[in-house]
Amino acid sequence: MAGIAQVYRCLKERRVDPLSALLDLSAAEKFEGGLEYTPHEIAHQPGTWITTFRSLKTRLEQLRSFLSNAGVDGASAQKPTVFLVGAGTSDYIGQSLHLLLRTKWQCEVIPVASTTLLMDFPEYVLRDKRYLWISFSRSGDSPEGVAVLDRALAEHPVIAHVLITCNAAGRMAKVVAGRANCLSIVLDDATNDRGLAMTASFTNMVLAGQIMAHAWSIDEYEPVLTALVAAGEKLLPRAAALAFALTQSGFQRACFVGSGALAGAALESALKLLELTAGKVQTMTQPTLALRHGPMAALDKETLFVSLVSSDARRRHYEVDLLREIGSKQLVRTRVAIATEATLLNADAEYVLTPATDDPVPDLYRPVLDVIFGQLLGLSASIQLGLKPDVPSPNGAISRVVQNVDIY
Repeated sequence: MAGIAQVYRCLKERRVDPLSALLDLSAAEKFEGGLEYTPHEIAHQPGTWITTFRSLKTRLEQLRSFLSNAGVDGASAQKPTVFLVGAGTSDYIGQSLHLLLRTKWQCEVIPVASTTLLMDFPEYVLRDKRYLWISFSRSGDSPEGVAVLDRALAEHPVIAHVLITCNAAGRMAKVVAGRANCLSIVLDDATNDRGLAMTASFTNMVLAGQIMAHAWSIDEYEPVLTALVAAGEKLLPRAAALAFALTQSGFQRACFVGSGALAGAALESALKLLELTAGKVQTMTQPTLALRHGPMAALDKETLFVSLVSSDARRRHYEVDLLREIGSKQLVRTRVAIATEATLLNADAEYVLTPATDDPVPDLYRPVLDVIFGQLLGLSASIQLGLKPDVPSPNGAISRVVQNVDIY
């Protein structure tokens, strides 16, 4: 494709970053390359975060009232156990949020995949226990998500539910509509990605969860949002240039590691690369310290190793030790560190990617930033492999909304 060749020429000549070059393709070139949606949905994320924040801020009183009725701000003995429910990428939203919500709400917060709840519902939902479920779904039509929500409403009507979705017409939004113990939060339609891979939908639903965590401290969160938007805008072109350069150099596998809230971002980054390459690039992910306990055996010279490095000094010691060990053993060709400060890591990775802003973002809020590199790595690898990023699964193995799941 002439348009895609132009993208790589721009990269080599450093005239414009590859993401901007993709956005500048003609409508015909975007259609031909399956690039009508995914590049734009990645690029416009910082702007959509502002929209999501403003939208939820107007509903703060309603949100506080609902959470209070659910017991979130009550005495410790009355607080609910919070389940963060979703499938695939939507499950990784919960993995990216649970530590922040635990910290701010001071109650038990557990990410539980809807696919797990569908199989093991009685073992997870205990009698006489107070629950708040927060369900995440881009489409609101995931068969597992709809099924477990239906079952919970029928068998445990006292459970309080918050639904965060990008689709007002989805089945889950219709199921909770008008119910006293349910609150539906439908994000702006711009977050409802039309491409197969969830990108803006992921980061905006994570952001919505961060805002919920600060339901009673929104003034504390607003500077964080400002820092996220500024960092996202600076990170996008830097991450695009690195992602396309690494893809051209070639790798067959990738390993992503992270700790704390960044473990969720590592999971999502690995999934983005896997989905957008139709499995042609195999990925794995582990919490940082878990990698040594067997999975490190999978690393080789065809593996790109990506570490999401904490800004917390204690965590960072462990993460840098792992980067150094992988380097000293010469296990992989390339190590990439994603961090808030480059100077601490320049000797320990071949590439260090930072937003280069003066106002670093704390780890608990970084998943929406750190996942951007994984999104762009998936996009560039998909193009390099001759796939169409908007619909990267030529044999139909995966689709935008999971279908054909029989519910028993």
